[in-house]
Amino acid sequence: MFFVDTLEFEGLGNRSYLAGGDATAVAVDPPRDIDQVIAAAARRGVRITHVAETHLHNDYVTGGLELARLTGAHYLVPAAAAVSFARTPVTDGDTVQVDAGLTLRALATPGHTPHHTSYILEEDGRGVAAFTGGSLLIGGVGRPDLVEPRLTEQLARAQHASAHRLADTLADEVPVLPTHGFGSFCSSGSGAGGGASTIGAERLMNAALTRDVDSFVTELLAGLDDVPAYYAHMGPANAAGPAPLDLTPPRPADAGELAARLAAGEWVVDLRDRVAFARGHLAGSLNFEEQGKLATYLAWLIPWGKPVTLLGSTPEQITRAQRELARVGIDRPAAAATGDPRTWVREGDTLAAFPRATFADLAAARAADGEDSGNTDEDVVVLDVRRDSERAAGYVAGSVHIPVHELRDRIAQVPPGVVWVHCAGGMRAAIAASLLDAAGRRVVAVDDGFDAAERAGLTVAGPAGARV
Repeated sequence: MFFVDTLEFEGLGNRSYLAGGDATAVAVDPPRDIDQVIAAAARRGVRITHVAETHLHNDYVTGGLELARLTGAHYLVPAAAAVSFARTPVTDGDTVQVDAGLTLRALATPGHTPHHTSYILEEDGRGVAAFTGGSLLIGGVGRPDLVEPRLTEQLARAQHASAHRLADTLADEVPVLPTHGFGSFCSSGSGAGGGASTIGAERLMNAALTRDVDSFVTELLAGLDDVPAYYAHMGPANAAGPAPLDLTPPRPADAGELAARLAAGEWVVDLRDRVAFARGHLAGSLNFEEQGKLATYLAWLIPWGKPVTLLGSTPEQITRAQRELARVGIDRPAAAATGDPRTWVREGDTLAAFPRATFADLAAARAADGEDSGNTDEDVVVLDVRRDSERAAGYVAGSVHIPVHELRDRIAQVPPGVVWVHCAGGMRAAIAASLLDAAGRRVVAVDDGFDAAERAGLTVAGPAGARV
């Protein structure tokens, strides 16, 4: 008998796997915080003898090298991946024994990267699970544009061929177990989803398996969206061999130190939920909710290498955030503070705040503002911080569009007035509102679903709503 345990990382939209038999196991695409993998192996009572990477990851720092070092496991890395450390290079068709009657077979599946390799778990010679990394995802494929722009179309065509190779090799009932595609920006377009799937299910719904190569490539390339800026640092870190992770608590900071760090231009990040932040926060601090896509958006927006100080309600919140950030290479917070936010300000200072609102509130404010108020500081400015692909599906007529990941460098382009900032649901609007608030702008955070905009009486232009 064999087992496959899934380790899910919702913040980054990824999964890792531990698979094995009675005594030994293999870890596939492990996270930076390898204690979770070790704990999973302990629960199963197995020893990790192999660690397998499907590719050099662009969206997170791997824990594979350190996991192999600590456990003495063989570190399986595609032979064509250029790395600076000792590993066991794998090529197409290579096999390793995972446990009695249980074998892992490498299957070359280029497309997400040129060297991408999937792994087929075989029990007594029969495929029982496919670890597809960034190749065949659930309802889609991994994006082909993260390596080199000149290779994008070539890799997109390779994705189509690799998907067909997997489908032609494996039986319908074999589970498809990808690393990406659960909200990860490594997945292409909106097709890659979550849940569970099999080769047979993918044959019926995955465009890579239902469309001819030219149609597939055209649609795939047209659906590619923005790439998080921090991705540029992940591949080199993984190729060099990430350093061991240090999750010891950061040094506590008092109100004086927090003020000094803000004055020095460092980032002070408030992890509390957006309701609490809007109600009262340290002036100049930025709101990245710990329960949201913290690592993705903080790593995307922050100037790389800028010191980060974390603020949270509890030490446990700081600990969770520290773990999440380490997965994308933000290893050591400069300092941290917890508890009542009133203790984060110096004596005599007060907490900053800004209002939250709904789209109905925005509609009322626009009606009161009138169509022509002369560009005064009281004008209602609607700022849409969604991505280009989201806005293309429908937007509030007359709104300004600056995606949240561009806002830090484009705040000067926001027209004068009171900025009502919105996204699709509220999380990114809260980030944007905190950036604007820290820059001294008057802001209202629209904490509402975008589907409420038209119901509130706002004119929604584009495919999703009425024409202007």
